[in-house]
Amino acid sequence: MESAESETLVNGDTSSPRNKDQPLAAAAAAAAATSTTHEDDLNASDHTAASSVTLNNASPHVIPPYFNGIRLERTDSATTATGRGIDLVDQSDEDHEIGRACWASDVSVDDYVVVSGPTGIGAYVVWSCTIETFKGGSITLRKRYSEFDTLRHNLVRAFPLSEASIPELPRKSLVSRFRTKFLEQRKTGLAHFLTCILLNPQFSRSPIVTEFINS
Repeated sequence: MESAESETLVNGDTSSPRNKDQPLAAAAAAAAATSTTHEDDLNASDHTAASSVTLNNASPHVIPPYFNGIRLERTDSATTATGRGIDLVDQSDEDHEIGRACWASDVSVDDYVVVSGPTGIGAYVVWSCTIETFKGGSITLRKRYSEFDTLRHNLVRAFPLSEASIPELPRKSLVSRFRTKFLEQRKTGLAHFLTCILLNPQFSRSPIVTEFINS
């Protein structure tokens, strides 16, 4: 006992063995904490890099333009996607091929007159039509239903591949042919038919149409 105390006094170390272990444990804990923090920083850096790669590789249809740092500029242009310009053509101009063919600008069936003999036998209806032209003039026609029927028949024969563009004429009726309601409906149908014919460049310069107008 006395020799141990003497050794302690000679060496000048008054701390116990337990006290000697405390600094070593603290140093080890600090080193472990530093290592853990470094690993966390590396993991966070890897996670950020992975997120950046994921965002950069994402489909532009999913990520909004501003999120990618790409601003979509508005581009108003008169060119198409193929780079060709858009041409606006006034086909009503007389110098244009279609403009020369479409000489009529508007068609209307304005009125009708029932014509009958002294005894009332052989009565028929005359339709008054007006055709406006691009030159500013107008043409007035007076036609019977049978003349419209002949015009359509001749056009179908001359243009068999374009029959779908030739409207049907309003129906016939022996019983109602002089009734006001029936005549008004027929007037609307004749106006539609004549408009489709005269405003179609395929038909408007046809000799068949010219004969119909001049006869």
